[in-house]
Amino acid sequence: MRFALATQPAEPDRENEDFAAAAPGAAVVLDGAGVGGAETGCTHGVAWFSATLGALLLRGMTACPSRPLADCLADSISLVRSLHEDSCDLAYRASPTSTVAAARLGGGVLEYLVLGDSSLLLADREGPTTVVTDRRLDEVGKRLRGAVDQLPTGSAEHTAALAEYRDALTGLRNRPGGFWIAGPDPRAAEHALTGTVPLDSLASVTLLSDGATRLVDRFELADWGAVLSVLHSSGPDELIRRVREAEAGDPEGRRWPRGKARDDATAVHWALD
Repeated sequence: MRFALATQPAEPDRENEDFAAAAPGAAVVLDGAGVGGAETGCTHGVAWFSATLGALLLRGMTACPSRPLADCLADSISLVRSLHEDSCDLAYRASPTSTVAAARLGGGVLEYLVLGDSSLLLADREGPTTVVTDRRLDEVGKRLRGAVDQLPTGSAEHTAALAEYRDALTGLRNRPGGFWIAGPDPRAAEHALTGTVPLDSLASVTLLSDGATRLVDRFELADWGAVLSVLHSSGPDELIRRVREAEAGDPEGRRWPRGKARDDATAVHWALD
């Protein structure tokens, strides 16, 4: 059983709002989010939120191996809330949030949880790879993006359109008909995608933030089989390098319209042999 982990901020001088960690039999990847250009209402910030939530979640997953992952996530959200509800405005609509991907071994199965637009790759020993991705954020986003995809990434017009889009998106966060993500309310954990897979059927498990999945779901330069080949042969660092290479070739988002020219990217590849 081997872990390989890589994470990289969108820009060298920017704080990485992704978080990843692994322990014997468990791993988590979180992708923190705020509202671009807006105050969060939190004195700690998005990176603090995702890192604190991720660390508490991994602790809960390993300390309470029989507790369902959704319950572990709810517990962790409540703990994070208790750490800063007296100093921060958690009712503010732009308060920090985070996607969550988590996996844990136990009782001959792999248990998983995905909330928000991070992804989980379950590589079968003899069959196709299963991809678990929470598409609710993408589906809501497609209805709202409008002018964002028609303007050069990084331009003043794009920045203004992106701010409007993110504001509208925030209004649909953690409510029916919208999407669900880890924030101040532990009830969001009830809406996570969860499941179990027989352990002996799996060759590997990979947890990815959406910045690391761009090669497939945004740029369409590879399929999941190709991504797994890169991970098996060269590891997560090479996957992120290829994402960065594609981003650098389209800095204004002409070929691949997107909110950010570059994004924080994180991958944990867990070989089970």
